Parts: sequence; C-alpha cells; structure tokens
Amino acid sequence: MELRTRAVHVVNEPLPGGSRPLSVPLVQSSAFAFDSAAELADAMEGPDGRYVYSRRGNPTVRALERTLAGLEGGEGAIAFASGMGAISGVLLALLRPGDRVVAQRCLYGGTHAVLSDLAERYGIEVVRISGDDPAELEAAAVHPATRLLVLETIANPTGQVPDLPGLLAAARALGVTSLVDNSLASPVLCRPLELGADVVVHSTTKYLSGHSDVLGGVAVFADEALRRRVWPRTVELGACADPFAAWLTLRGIPTLPLRMREHCAGAAALAELFAARSEVEAVFYPWRPDHPSYDTARKVLAGGGGLLSFRLAGGRGAGRAFIERVRLAKLALSLGGVETLVAHPASTSHRELDEDALAAAGIAPGLVRMSVGIEDVEDLWKDFEQALARGRLKASFGLTK
Repeated sequence: MELRTRAVHVVNEPLPGGSRPLSVPLVQSSAFAFDSAAELADAMEGPDGRYVYSRRGNPTVRALERTLAGLEGGEGAIAFASGMGAISGVLLALLRPGDRVVAQRCLYGGTHAVLSDLAERYGIEVVRISGDDPAELEAAAVHPATRLLVLETIANPTGQVPDLPGLLAAARALGVTSLVDNSLASPVLCRPLELGADVVVHSTTKYLSGHSDVLGGVAVFADEALRRRVWPRTVELGACADPFAAWLTLRGIPTLPLRMREHCAGAAALAELFAARSEVEAVFYPWRPDHPSYDTARKVLAGGGGLLSFRLAGGRGAGRAFIERVRLAKLALSLGGVETLVAHPASTSHRELDEDALAAAGIAPGLVRMSVGIEDVEDLWKDFEQALARGRLKASFGLTK
C-alpha cells in the first residue's frame, strides 16, 4: 500500500460492539479502572496491555504510535511530549557511563546540548564526524565502548544530507545501534529504517502535525525488543505524549503527503529565485546541483524538503534586517507548518556564538533560514523581493536597517 493511502487510513481501534469510528476518538483520561487487583497488576507488565495510567499508555496515543510505526515501516513506536523528549528518552535508555557516541557534526542544537550534558555528567564520550564518509564511523567505532550513531536525514539549517545507506550499513556491521532524526524529511521523503536504521525519531511538532499547534515527539523502532528495552526508561522519565496533542497530530497526518509535495515545490522554486539575486551570495537546498550533498540527497530523498537557507551579502546586519522586513512570512523559530517562517540564526538561535564558533557550526553571519509553507509562491516572492529591495535601497544610503 502506498504511503499516501496509509496516511489517510490511520490505525484505529474498534469500539465495544465492533464498529470503528472514522476519526480516532480523543480519550482524555489520566487513569483507567479495573475490577480486580490481579487484572491491574497484569496490565502493568508491558507497553501493549490494557490501559492503566496515561503515562504508561493511552488509546489515542497508542493509535498515533501504531500509525507512525506503519508510516516509517517500524515494529513499534513510543510517543513523547516533544521531539527532544524522544531524543533524550532514547539516549538515556541506551547509554551508560563510559560509552562512546559517534554523532554527525551538523546536528540540531538541542541534540548537541543533550549529548554535551551526557558527556559532562556521565563521562560519555562524543566523537563528531562529517556524515559524508562511512570510513569516519569505522575509525571512530574501533573503540569497544562505541554504542550509538546519531544522524539527521536533513541537517538544520545547512541542508546537509549524510550518507545514510553507507553509514547505517557500517553501523550494522560494527554492531553499533543507529538513531536517525527524520523530522525535516518526514516518512514521505525518507524512511531510514528501510535503509538500516535501528531507531527513527521525529519532532511531531513539525511536518507530521503540520499546523503549528502541537508539541510532540515519537521514536519508531525497527526491532520490538529494542522498543521494549527503551519503554520502561521513558515511563520513568515521564516525557509521555499528551492525548490531545496525539489527537491533533493524527488529524494532521492524512494530509502529510499532500503538504510535503507543496512544501518541496515551493522551497525548490524559491531556492532558484533567491539564487538569481545579487544580494544573495549562496543558497543551500539539498536538491540544487550546487549543494555539497546533492548527489546523496538525490539518492536518499524523494524530494528536497521544505527547508532552505541562503547567505546574504552584508553579513549579520543584512540577515537580521531581512527577517524584520518580511510581511507575509513570519519571524519564528519553528518549522514544518503550513505558513512560511524565517529566522536569522546568528541573531536568534545562535546569538551567543562569536564569528569563529558560528563558522565551526557551518552558520555564516548573513545566513537566513526559511521554512517554506504551502502559500502561493508568487505571493511569497513578492514579499521577499520587497524585503531585498528595501535592503538594497538602505545600503545605498549607508544605512544598516
């Protein structure tokens, strides 16, 4: 069955009597009653039994878990309160003091932060690699304590696409568990479990829900035994998904393939328009032939994604001025919603880094990140043209804003 069809027909449990509702019911209950202590005790034995307490399992949350496991091609899933909850939960469950983690250098800042915290608190060694060459992993994984490989399908904000087939095959051969953050691609563009990943995580806040009204995350597992190994730790962590957030995400999933098609088409068109402007020094979009990851992206992804970045001439001042001049697009830090968002990392999310630190992270002072929504591209471009034109006019008079 094609993914577009599976996305519409989400997993749903029948009601008493056998009828099945077309939409998943919202079960907003924190606990569930039993007739005997023996039944209650039996229900607490694992992740898939009768519902006891919504931190341990909930009908609406379970419907989301089963739906996303099906979309990613996994054996099971665990839903979380946020994407970082999913990443932190898996890391805390799988790592022990003294372990080594091999991580792609260009990862989401929150993932870097939790890895750095684990290194400081528990003596976990983190080795960074580019993500372009499996030989780097083979060299780093010689250490017997190497336990985990951490990658992102599409890196934020540079658009780097790592060599997933090569790296995941190398990890499997070395006996190293692999975790891939697939938030920016979604199952529509890439399914890392089919390429050999052990765990795929998503911020369901992004494309999966798609309407900027949900905070959530999920981890999908290739192996049921690994899910059962992680589940007790996540219950103890308490970063469980809220039933209402799960319900909202389930409402968004049926339109995911349609939205991703529009996100990709809009981002690809805007990338070409920005590349033709003299104010723009470089455009970073993985399906453009001049992107360093182009060959890998064409092999790994079914589309270029909805995120693009571009570097403005004029550095930090130009980048900040551009995001403050746009009118239709919104200045916000999230991504993956139906509306177009812009951000200037050097003055917002990475504002505490100096020029050297920004360069090490691959973020130029004039870099603008754009999450392209599903609006009409011509309407968006009119907005961006006026923002660029105002900048050029002010620059001609020696002004910075």
